[in-house]
Amino acid sequence: MANPDRVADPAKEDLKGQPNELVAAYTESHDMEESAEMGRKTSVLNVIVSGMALFSDGYNAQIIGYMEPFFSVLYGDAMSSTIKSRLSNSYLIGEIFGMLFFGVLIDRLGRRTGIVAATAFLVLGVVLATAAHGTSDLGMFWMMIVARGIAGFGAGGEYPVCATSATEASDETSKLRKKRGFLVAVTTDFAVDLGFVMAGIIALIVLACYHQRNSEGVWRVSFGLGFVLPVVICFFRLRMIDSTQYRKHNIKSQYPYWLILKRYWKPMLGTCLAWFCYDFVTYPFGIFSSTIIGQLNPNNTTVQNIGYGTVINCFYLPGCLIGGLLMDRIGRKQTMTLGFGLWAIWGFILGGALKPIQTVFPLFVVMYGIFNALGEMGPGVATFLCAAESFPTPLRGHFLGWAAAVGKAGASIGTQVFTPIQDSFDSTEKGQQAVFLIGSAFTVVGGLISWFLIPDMSRELETEDVKFRAYLEENGYTYQDGVLVSIEQNSGYNAAK
Repeated sequence: MANPDRVADPAKEDLKGQPNELVAAYTESHDMEESAEMGRKTSVLNVIVSGMALFSDGYNAQIIGYMEPFFSVLYGDAMSSTIKSRLSNSYLIGEIFGMLFFGVLIDRLGRRTGIVAATAFLVLGVVLATAAHGTSDLGMFWMMIVARGIAGFGAGGEYPVCATSATEASDETSKLRKKRGFLVAVTTDFAVDLGFVMAGIIALIVLACYHQRNSEGVWRVSFGLGFVLPVVICFFRLRMIDSTQYRKHNIKSQYPYWLILKRYWKPMLGTCLAWFCYDFVTYPFGIFSSTIIGQLNPNNTTVQNIGYGTVINCFYLPGCLIGGLLMDRIGRKQTMTLGFGLWAIWGFILGGALKPIQTVFPLFVVMYGIFNALGEMGPGVATFLCAAESFPTPLRGHFLGWAAAVGKAGASIGTQVFTPIQDSFDSTEKGQQAVFLIGSAFTVVGGLISWFLIPDMSRELETEDVKFRAYLEENGYTYQDGVLVSIEQNSGYNAAK
């Protein structure tokens, strides 16, 4: 039946009376153009939705750092240093398990299945954290710790889900492929960092609504806003379809892991260790930015400390944009190595000259912000894309999830040792210097890892997919309809058909 809403094509009307072959050729060409345009629009929508999902993850990860000062005032001794560490780390630990689980899930069951499941866990965890109660304040905190672990599990799943979706969606057309570095940068690290910034802005707005009073409603409202965006975008995610690359190359069972490790051990090691070094440095400096500001300027109010911390986090954003542009210009591993190098130099300068710098407080804020921006310009944006492009489509979720999980392990360790390192020195200034210098040393290691262990890959994902299929065939395997079989079995299957 003809579609009554379809507008007549004037050019096609002009072909009336022409040979059927000419009409058929025009129709086929026109339909291909329409299909390509629809594919481009769908791909752009998938990229945008992925970015919105990681934005909400950044918000939910950062908001706890701004709410902890209120917990100390409202609940006194119940908010011990142990509870504070567990609140910070429960989300990170949940992310680690989510990254590993969903990385495998999206390769076996499809990108869309992983997207919906990750969103469900995130929303459930945020709702439970917002509604946290107990027979005592300590009981309430334990419910909050468990709830944030559940939310972290869903948020962790978003990393392999969104990064693979954005990478594969930007491979659908040649125009998008040329801008993949910038697109993936904007929808991954930029989106997460924008969530960090928005967490500070929301915290300040909610606090203003409560007239600067330390009220329980401040943290409950701030937590509760974290599930609004995931629920809204869930409608779009339910309508998404798996990428062309996944539908063409997926393997849903019987992975030859020994053969896979033989071929991909080096990029796996490189992407994991580079992500570890990056998160080990950037997460403590991001989460505890308000703490650092408060130590260097102790006369500030809570609002001022949150405000300064948010200003510092704003420096992440231009770093991400510059890094995205550089990845398309000079390459992925080159951008990562450059970023690690500049990050190290700036950190050594800041740590070595901290005392004269902090005498001019605005100067310290700007230099601290540039320190964060350099980290995002290099490894911040490149970790996602290097981990996505270094592996074939059937394994992309596996390896990206594993690399992200190792990175979050670095973040968890970094946040755990941040305070003890500072406290081990006899003055706040020396403790701050030690943190900057140790962090800068890790960035040097990260630069060496990225240069020597991460490969330069083709911009077209199909290139590595073809090479991987050929590698399997050399070792007696092939895959068809999502099933890995030996070549002999496949020959018998085709003969039976």
